[in-house]
Amino acid sequence: MNPILLDCDTGVDDAAAIAYALGLEADLVACTTVAGNIHIDLTTGNTLKVLSLLGAEDVPVFRGASRPLVQPFQDASHVHGGNGLGGAEIGEALAAESDLTAPEAIIAYAEEFDGELTLVATGPLTNIAIALSLRPGIAQQVRKLVLMGGSFFNPGNVTPYAEFNIWADPDAATQVFAADWNEILAIGLDVTHQVAITKKMWELIPDDAEGAVGMMKAISERTFVTRVRSGFFLHDPLAMAVALDESLVTLTPYAVDVVVDGEERGRTVVSDGGNVLVATAVDATGFLQRFCAALGIPYIDDVDGISAAE
Repeated sequence: MNPILLDCDTGVDDAAAIAYALGLEADLVACTTVAGNIHIDLTTGNTLKVLSLLGAEDVPVFRGASRPLVQPFQDASHVHGGNGLGGAEIGEALAAESDLTAPEAIIAYAEEFDGELTLVATGPLTNIAIALSLRPGIAQQVRKLVLMGGSFFNPGNVTPYAEFNIWADPDAATQVFAADWNEILAIGLDVTHQVAITKKMWELIPDDAEGAVGMMKAISERTFVTRVRSGFFLHDPLAMAVALDESLVTLTPYAVDVVVDGEERGRTVVSDGGNVLVATAVDATGFLQRFCAALGIPYIDDVDGISAAE
């Protein structure tokens, strides 16, 4: 199993992605944090807390960029709650963040695991763009980059045109999509909007559940109760799942251009002939079954509930 470095802005679905990786005993060698869903202080603290709750406090965490390259910082706390974890309190961090900055750590791990490292990005791509600016050669040292971002053939989730991670730092995304990666996979809303924990599944989790499944019960409560949604989308867990098994999705090569400003800021525009492997279809049932098994969530075939998720 290849070593994985997760670059994240730990809100609710990043936390679920960490839990999924650990549930499958993936070789998670480090986490780097970035401002996105919430402020960098919270994304860093949440990452440490999630790892500690799941018994993985030995995984080092490196603090990254506190704002986008050019755009002003705007969070998604309206989705993730004020603390980024849907308001859930999941315990204290049992370890401190490490000394290196996130871009430095990305460079260091790319060199240490030359040709072997899988880089998974579930937040804005600021840290990775900075790392590329410092050391362009990491694109060839990283085995593959799997990012959750973009909406290539469907509407966005922050504007009619854009998915949040790309919209949050479109200048960074432009640099990352243009780099000469060995392999780059883009897991966008086209497929992540097909995978969700439904309210019926959530209700089957006992209120006194502990560990990963207890965390999922707590951090998704706001989605179902306060926001009155029928589904908790598994955007970031799907990106992690594809990093571990590409067969879960259909991948089609495209060139990807990003609109960096104006009304369509963050829009991901595809054209033929590029090297970005864009996910265009997903084995939703297969993934959901794996995700639920890894975390201990009761799985039911609730297609209507998933399709109704907002």
